[in-house]
Amino acid sequence: MPGQIPFFVPKRTITASEVAGIAGLLFVTKDFLISAGAALETARRGELSYMDNHKYLEALRQTNAGACLVSPRFSASVPKETYSFVTPQPYLIYSRILALLYPGAAIPGSLFETVGISPNATIHASAIIDCGVTIDPGAVIGPRAKIGERTYIGSNVVIGPDVTIGSHSSVGAGAIIAHATVGNHVIVHPGVSIGQDGFGFVPDKGGHIKILQVGGVIIEDCVEIGANTTIDRGSTRNTFIGEGTKLDNLVQVAHNVTIGRHCLIAAQVGIAGSATLGSFVAIGGQTGIAPHLTIGDGAQIAGASGVTRDVPAGERWAGFPARPSRRFFRQYKAMEMLAAGYRETNDR
Repeated sequence: MPGQIPFFVPKRTITASEVAGIAGLLFVTKDFLISAGAALETARRGELSYMDNHKYLEALRQTNAGACLVSPRFSASVPKETYSFVTPQPYLIYSRILALLYPGAAIPGSLFETVGISPNATIHASAIIDCGVTIDPGAVIGPRAKIGERTYIGSNVVIGPDVTIGSHSSVGAGAIIAHATVGNHVIVHPGVSIGQDGFGFVPDKGGHIKILQVGGVIIEDCVEIGANTTIDRGSTRNTFIGEGTKLDNLVQVAHNVTIGRHCLIAAQVGIAGSATLGSFVAIGGQTGIAPHLTIGDGAQIAGASGVTRDVPAGERWAGFPARPSRRFFRQYKAMEMLAAGYRETNDR
């Protein structure tokens, strides 16, 4: 768009032959420079785009991009003026190129452009701050907290007593972390709350008796936690997030939950207390998982599902109550056909 503010400016250019090398493709034509990544609709000469979805076929045909990473099935629709990098994984390669062009966008940095520790941050005398740490104005670091080297702490972040955050991590503005141990290369986006009370009450004649939550939260390396997500501390054991897991915005992780390695959990998912997710589990948005369930390794749950039973490893489930996807779609189709039959009968 004309007049758009360039919040992210490329830090370098990249040659077409470099792109080909990253994609594992041969490059035998005259080399040329790529200065930026851009969408098909807005890309100009010298900029790189990608395409792997039929919904954008018309945009591909009309693009002015200098080059395009494109799936083989769409390669015939690339304009003659646009150089084609034909690859079965255009989005993956495009992501790797963006990481080279815009390294500053990979990990959230100081919104105040702070260098070092702001004098307007409040840091307890017993806190340990390693070298290269950036702390924005308004942040509060509690007693005995430990912040690893080259970690970023945003404005108005609150780090509670005895919390440990590893190296090369980033904690976005307004996040609160208490009763937790956080690993290296972890990204915590703005507004996240980690380590607050879990929701536990025992009904009694006089009301509801609060169950004290005396566990903590353990977050392993390379985890990413989306904005305004909440992760409750455990009641009797620690809540645990495994290495490489990615949580979208507005996810609720209740007390005692265990999430394995390299899981993908989309926005507005709610995981109830003491549920266990294996490794490489994928959960679609707005799904609810009931307490004390086990989701096996590699299982996939479709969006807006309600999981009320254990899900075996490697299976795909959908619907409410969730069941194996093939069964869900067969039942759905049968109900649709039955309803259509009733409508036809009533019309006659």
